[in-house]
Amino acid sequence: MARRLVQLSRYAPVALWLAAAGLALGVAAGAACADRLKEMVQVEGARDNQLIGYGLVGGLPGTGDQTTQVPYTVQAIQNMMRQMGLTLSPQAFLQPTAVAAVMVTVDLPAFMQIGQRINVTVSAMGNAKSLRGGVLLMTELRGADGQVYAIAQGSLLVSGFEASGQAASTTVNIPTVAQIPGGATIERTAKSSYATGESILLDLDQRSFGNAARITDAINARMGPIAQAVGPAQIAVHAPLAPAGRVGFIAQLLDIEVAPDRPPAEVVIDAQSGTVVLGQDVQIGPAAVAYGSLAVTVNETPQVSQPEPFSNGRTRTVPRTQAKAEEKTAKIIELRNAPRVSDIVRNLNAIGATSSDLIAILQALKESGSLHARIKVI
Repeated sequence: MARRLVQLSRYAPVALWLAAAGLALGVAAGAACADRLKEMVQVEGARDNQLIGYGLVGGLPGTGDQTTQVPYTVQAIQNMMRQMGLTLSPQAFLQPTAVAAVMVTVDLPAFMQIGQRINVTVSAMGNAKSLRGGVLLMTELRGADGQVYAIAQGSLLVSGFEASGQAASTTVNIPTVAQIPGGATIERTAKSSYATGESILLDLDQRSFGNAARITDAINARMGPIAQAVGPAQIAVHAPLAPAGRVGFIAQLLDIEVAPDRPPAEVVIDAQSGTVVLGQDVQIGPAAVAYGSLAVTVNETPQVSQPEPFSNGRTRTVPRTQAKAEEKTAKIIELRNAPRVSDIVRNLNAIGATSSDLIAILQALKESGSLHARIKVI
C-alpha cells in the first residue's frame, strides 16, 4: 500500500512543509499496489543472531587506554601474554598507550556456513582517544549460549578522527568506533528451526487481523488450502517434510503477491526532534483554533550597595529583579472538513505555527474530537 507521508522538521518553516507535502502526495497518488510476501513476513527459525566478544586493539599511536585508570586493560594484556608463554609480574607497572580494550560485536546472518566471513564492529570501552591505525588482535565471538561462533581479527577502518593541542581539540565523527569488513570467520553454524515440524510459521512485520486474513487467502488461492492464520501476527503453512523440498516451496511461497490491509489513521510525533508525520487516512472535522502565545521575561540585575566613607557599614549586593509578561493577540482560524492530507496541511499552514505549536494543536484537536486519527508519540 502506497503511503503518503508529510514530515515537518523543527528547524524548517511550515511553508516548506506544505511544499514537501504537495510533492509527496503527487508521487504517491494512485491505486494500491501489492507487495510480495517476502516483504511482509519473516520465516520463523530463519533469523539472525548477535555475537559479542572482548578483545584488545594494538598498534595505536599513543591514543590507547591510560591503563592507570583502566585496570582491566592491564589484566587483559597479562592474560594474553600468559597464554603465549610469557609470565609478567603482577606488580609490574604497565602503561602501554598503544593498546585499547574494546568490545567486538557481530550480526551473524542466517544460513551462514563455516569458513565464510562477516563484518565486525569494534568499539572502545576504556578511555582511548582514537582507534585509528589499530589492529584488532584475535578475539573470540560468543553467542547468547556462551559458545564460540566466530573469530575476529584484522586492521580497523575508522571514519572519525581526533586532534588536540595544548589549548584546543577537535573531533570529527566517532574515532572510538571502527569497522572491519569481513573481519570475522565463522567457526560454528547456528541451527535453523524452519526445517523441522510439519508447518512453516510466518511472522508478520505489520501485525493486524486484516493482513493475516489477506495473506492466508492469497496463499490458499495460489497453493491450495495449506495456510491457516494462528493469530494477527502469525500464519501456519503446511510444507513438505523433506528439508530439500522446503527450499523451493518457501521460494514460491514468498513470491506470492498480497494487497496489504490499510493501516489505521495515525499521527506520529517525535517529541525529541519535533517531527510530525501524518498518515494518508488522517482527517480533520470542522473546528476553530485560537493560536497565541504568552511570553514571560525575568531579568536579574543585581546592584552593589556601597556604605558611606568612615562608616561601619559593609559593601553588599542588592538583588534587583524585573519581571514582564506579554500575551500576544491570538490568531483564530476556522478549520473546515479536511478529508485529505493536503487539506490538513493547507489549513494548518494558515496558522503559521512552529512545529512545537503544531504538536499542541494536533493534541488539542484530538481531545476535542475533530482529529479523526490516533496520536502516537515516539
